[in-house]
Amino acid sequence: MSETLARARRRTLTDRMVAQLPRRPKPYFFPDPELPKHGVRVRPNGPGAYTVITRDPYGKQKWVRVGSTAETTIADAREIARTVIKRISAGLDPFEPPPVKPDTVADVIETYLKRHVAARGLRTEYEIRRLLTAHVLPHWRDRPFAEIKRSDVARLLDAIEDRHGAWAADGTLAILRGVASWYAGRNDDYIAPFVRSMRRVPEEARKRSRTLDDGELRRVWRAAGAAGAFGAMVQLLLLTGQRRDKVVTMRWGDLSPEGVWTIRTAPGEKGNAGTLRLPPQALAIIHARPRFAGNPHVFAGSGAGPTSNFYKDKRALDQASGTPGWTLHDCRRTARSLLSRAGVRPDIAERVLGHAIAGVGGVYDRHLYDDEKAAALVRLAALVERIVDPPAANVVALPAPRGAAS
Repeated sequence: MSETLARARRRTLTDRMVAQLPRRPKPYFFPDPELPKHGVRVRPNGPGAYTVITRDPYGKQKWVRVGSTAETTIADAREIARTVIKRISAGLDPFEPPPVKPDTVADVIETYLKRHVAARGLRTEYEIRRLLTAHVLPHWRDRPFAEIKRSDVARLLDAIEDRHGAWAADGTLAILRGVASWYAGRNDDYIAPFVRSMRRVPEEARKRSRTLDDGELRRVWRAAGAAGAFGAMVQLLLLTGQRRDKVVTMRWGDLSPEGVWTIRTAPGEKGNAGTLRLPPQALAIIHARPRFAGNPHVFAGSGAGPTSNFYKDKRALDQASGTPGWTLHDCRRTARSLLSRAGVRPDIAERVLGHAIAGVGGVYDRHLYDDEKAAALVRLAALVERIVDPPAANVVALPAPRGAAS
């Protein structure tokens, strides 16, 4: 070792001196005279490394690399080394762990869809994914999920209500509550930002008993005839009494050449009508729909999915028919009421709608009632036709025979 370096070792160590430390065939440690336990690990080739050599409270020796001599000054290395020595002496890791990147809204939603919705086979997966993708991610995608506040939720619901209506806002709110509840079950400190008063649809409006009377049905039906795919869907809701999602997701492959519609049953679904032999009026509406390559749905939307722009089309239909204040689910309630009016037995009408049959009959009666359901839909279609195009004043409609659709 040169006399200059020997003196430097006793006094101080500068960046210039560090660069001049001699290379040896094997790595060696050159102590820092200003800071015990700190020095330079000199390699045969390449830059050296500022290194701390100390012991933890249990006597175990620790070698910790502080930084490269090519990138870090010795003054900065000493500052880092002092902290490292203190942390090791206290039994801690040499360096403060980097802050954990917070889960973004997009991260949480992606994991929720994978680990909860898809893993459990929820039959509402399509609608959950659609609402989150359409209404939540465009606003909150990169926001930390845990930092979403009530004011953020309120502004989001305002935007959804203004563009898509109160029902869409409440549907999105319900899904967000589910996401937050799932996330809270996996994170100790998370507190969901929701309160009961956030719903936009009044309680009394959610408990609906609304049906379309004959005049409303006539106006809606006639306006629906000129409302494209959405209008055709409304007419089919009235002629079959099925749930909206079943009609919307109907595929050409679900229909047999004989006009039998096999309704898809999602995993975990309580039940539906199973198979329905549709009346000619319903089949005419279906076969009038265009077919698109790459999209299997009767009511095709963009890409390979079904149509989904219900709020905009519903508002246009309300204006065209002059009949506001009803929902698509009211079509199902209207159809059930018309089945009774057409003389269909209550148990047959319930099977047409896909409701569970209570009591012993629901457990032991395994008859499919295909013919009875088909006859009921024929009666329903005939009654709808009479309402839409009422007979002349001098024509008297015959009452339905007793035991109809039995």
